[in-house]
Amino acid sequence: MSTEVRVPTLGESVTEATIATWFKKAGDTVAVDEMLCELETDKVTVEAPSPVAGVLKEIIAAEGETVEANALLAIVEEGATGAPSAEAPKAEAAEKREAAHTTPKERAMGEGRSDVEDAPSAKKAMAEAGLSRNQVSGTGRDGRVMKEDVAKAVSSGASAAPAAAVASQGPREERVKMTRLRQTIARRLKEAQDNAAMLTTFNEVDMGAIMELRSEYKDLFLKKHGTKLGFMSFFVKACTHALNEIPEVNAEIDGTDVVYKNYCNVGVAVGTPNGLVVPVLRDAQAMGFAEIEKTIAAYGAKARDGKLTIAEMQGGTFTISNGGVYGSLMSTPILNPPQSGILGMHKIQDRPMVVNGQIEVRPMMYLALSYDHRIVDGQGAVTFLVRIKEALEDPRRLLMDL
Repeated sequence: MSTEVRVPTLGESVTEATIATWFKKAGDTVAVDEMLCELETDKVTVEAPSPVAGVLKEIIAAEGETVEANALLAIVEEGATGAPSAEAPKAEAAEKREAAHTTPKERAMGEGRSDVEDAPSAKKAMAEAGLSRNQVSGTGRDGRVMKEDVAKAVSSGASAAPAAAVASQGPREERVKMTRLRQTIARRLKEAQDNAAMLTTFNEVDMGAIMELRSEYKDLFLKKHGTKLGFMSFFVKACTHALNEIPEVNAEIDGTDVVYKNYCNVGVAVGTPNGLVVPVLRDAQAMGFAEIEKTIAAYGAKARDGKLTIAEMQGGTFTISNGGVYGSLMSTPILNPPQSGILGMHKIQDRPMVVNGQIEVRPMMYLALSYDHRIVDGQGAVTFLVRIKEALEDPRRLLMDL
């Protein structure tokens, strides 16, 4: 019996996707829920699994094609088995001979990889660097190699002379089509500049109090909650307190109306090999420190593996972007439409500061708040940033709702 494979549910506001990679070809045997292809939308990467066990009879939509929601991708013949090729016995004999001459370590390195498809960007990066699959350790799901794994292998010197030779013989320029995610990022960032009266205000915060608090309670926090106590939970809680006091930073413009949100869905910008994504902490105002840290850690892992869902990135009312993890000392973050505010965190750096008339070396961080001046006045933006500074420099204010 023939079974149709269709584009999976893409989520709200997503109407089409592009076929990024087919992991199977017509005639291949497939198992139930085995990944057949990967589709790129303007928000996330979506996998299309086989609904039944059998043989991939026909591929309807080829790589690079744009398909609409619920479009037909392929036909699977349920219960059938793939016809073995004439070369199969010879290939099997060759594999046995090769196995007899390999060491247990070499065989172990190759085991379990035949049914794991690496990320398309990783395959391309390995080809460019002249690396074989066995030279890269995969950190993705089921040992899948991601683009950052290739970068680590290259930096550790895994690609020696062969990579240099390939690079020297390659073209001086290369034209690569932008992924749908990158196209959407580019379009939305440009729209933010074109449609909002965007302005940025700056301040700085002494991180000493939070660093001392983390140092004192990090072991107890980890033991009780099973997760590390990071800086982001302090920033999220400080933002929710400030958003409650300055509600226009948590609002959005809809035509001639202003929509005020009585909840704080805080987006946390996460860098991935394919671009920046912003998963959302829903009702962050009601979350505790441990819940925030656990959720952010889970989102980070899913982002690295390309497993974030569209639902997890929708509905944000405010965004936090941490450029400090990359060494940024100061920047002007761009709004995430239709939101009216985004907070930029930066690198913590020791600087001489005047404290009670004395010069001291303090761990300082620059903060940047970009906001839509159409709805947020300068006084409100400055007050918002000052409230965050006060909460971070004296974390007790968070407990007392001050």
